[in-house]
Amino acid sequence: MVQQAGKGGGERGITREREACMREGPVRLGEPARSVGWRDPGFIHTAFLTDLWPNKEYYYKIGHMLPDGNVTWGKFSSFRAPPYPGQKSLQRVVIFGDMGKAERDGSNEYSNYQPGSLNTTDTLIKDLDNIDIVFHIGDISYANGYISQWDQFAQQVEGITSRVPYMIASGNHERDWPNSGSFFNGTDSGGECGVLAETMYYTPTENRANYWYSTDYGMFRFCIADSEHDWREGTEQYKFIENCLATVDRKKQPWLIFIAHRVLGYSSGFFYGIDGAFAEPTSRQSLQKLWQKYRVDMAFYGHVHNYERTCPVYEEKCTSSEKSHYSGTMNGTIHVVVGGGGSHLSNFTTEVPAWSIYREMDYGFAKLTAFNYSSLLYEYKRSSDGKVYDSFTVNREYRDVLACVKDSCPPTIPVTS
Repeated sequence: MVQQAGKGGGERGITREREACMREGPVRLGEPARSVGWRDPGFIHTAFLTDLWPNKEYYYKIGHMLPDGNVTWGKFSSFRAPPYPGQKSLQRVVIFGDMGKAERDGSNEYSNYQPGSLNTTDTLIKDLDNIDIVFHIGDISYANGYISQWDQFAQQVEGITSRVPYMIASGNHERDWPNSGSFFNGTDSGGECGVLAETMYYTPTENRANYWYSTDYGMFRFCIADSEHDWREGTEQYKFIENCLATVDRKKQPWLIFIAHRVLGYSSGFFYGIDGAFAEPTSRQSLQKLWQKYRVDMAFYGHVHNYERTCPVYEEKCTSSEKSHYSGTMNGTIHVVVGGGGSHLSNFTTEVPAWSIYREMDYGFAKLTAFNYSSLLYEYKRSSDGKVYDSFTVNREYRDVLACVKDSCPPTIPVTS
């Protein structure tokens, strides 16, 4: 039961079909998720709140009806309703990936390789009055097929998820399993095949088995890709990405953000740089013309467990020599790896590519603060102390987004006499 939570509602659970799928299921589900990792998860309830007033604070509490008809109530919590698309107000966004969970008493647990997750969680909770929405962009709980660990993760982040929207993207540890329809044939999900992630956390996907979606938050448009499904030109997801980027009104929503778990843009992480690709094979070649054509401000990735920021870049070349302040004509997209949410850290290549402005092997997260239609602050903060270690500002007018640069203008038709 939900009291004082607004109008509308509903509930859902892991259906009998999904439950049977995980326990006996088809080839889509694997071990250990349907054997030793299985635990009956009970019901997962989702309430849909409608007719909320933008930016208004709402208070609520959740209860459970006992067999005798009495209700046991939890404590009150509150959330602020999101701004409407295009609304001009102070909007603060946090983005990170690959966090996982850990034991507060220091005891050992299965998959105990996310030592920074508690620092990230606690630092965000301490500053939650200055955060409006959170994006956890893949590799969520690292349950890897042991379902009870999703409960542990949910309890760890409850101080965040009970107060602000907690949006997720699909990563290899949520989705990948051989012959299950994922783009990569690994076993990182432990047989979960995306079922747990798409059930535990609601997102506005059209088809929840394909975890790509768009979401508007005030002056921001977010296009969230599913890097565990094919993104190449001609695919269903490629069409979604282009439509998401193409349909935003940049006069009302000037800040256009692309998100994926795996690095589809730029990273000098060791395992991406060792073969010289600096990204997933063919990813940049498939998507960079879309980022340039539709003038994507920033692209964020996880998967590599460190932090790195590029210059505004197109076709592997910096389009600006600035590092801390960007203004005027928009040209090129800034790519950011924020995979240091909590899991074990990853090394960089020895050589620093020309497009890499700042890189750090530490735990942390990114924060975007939009003040209005033309002014934005970017910050990278370490989880250990919440202090800023990298930042830049953007000041740009609508005409700067419209200005023609390479590969971002409609083709001209020569005049014939």
